Amino acid sequence: MAIEIERKFLIKNGLWRDAVEYFCHYRQGYLIGAKKSSVRVRVAGDRAWLNIKGATLGVVRAEYEYEIPVSEANEMLENLCEKPLIEKVRYTVPHAGHVWEVDVFEGENEGLVVAEIELTDECEAFEKPEWVADEVSDDPRYYNVCLIDHPYSKWKMS
Repeated sequence: MAIEIERKFLIKNGLWRDAVEYFCHYRQGYLIGAKKSSVRVRVAGDRAWLNIKGATLGVVRAEYEYEIPVSEANEMLENLCEKPLIEKVRYTVPHAGHVWEVDVFEGENEGLVVAEIELTDECEAFEKPEWVADEVSDDPRYYNVCLIDHPYSKWKMS
């Protein structure tokens, strides 16, 4: 089984911007977000994927990903996916032997910025950069599939 081991964190400041290695605009949408899995269409630059991900909470989830033609992905995003689409710029930031991905959301989720790190084992040690704040890996509000029905712009901030 293909698995993804990913931890997600909030950002406390903009110091990550000084170490950006690469960035790309992402547009993605969900064909289905069910109790057991989600099916996502994603366009990143000039490439596109269909992704099926287990809907379990936590840092380890089943994940399958298949490259598809960009033209078909764009058709699915426009005609079949739930709205609003998720739009974000993903920045890759190397730190202490790992690559962090910082997502700066746009549109309905503007203002949300999260950092993710993919690991090879859920117990793998890693060093948190100084710009990383609280972990939100177990908080479903931060899952992209949940941001469709509950966009960040609609959250009540306390």
